[in-house]
Amino acid sequence: MIFGLDITIGLGALASSYLWWLASRQRLRRISRLEELDAGDMNRIVTALNRTQILNARAALLASATAALAAVRMGAQAMLDF
Repeated sequence: MIFGLDITIGLGALASSYLWWLASRQRLRRISRLEELDAGDMNRIVTALNRTQILNARAALLASATAALAAVRMGAQAMLDF
């Protein structure tokens, strides 16, 4: 059981770091103050922000689940040691 929790914790941490890495790779194109924004430009900006927010939310959820599993693992180890 402990070994299974260790593997799950490691995979959860790896998955959350991968999602945060994906979220950090998305860059918005810089625009000039002289440039005029049209509906297509606004749509691209909003879409990029939404994708980043979704990836960040998934990464945070995985990090929280990993922390909970780590707490369960520490509790199980403490019960075995006691």
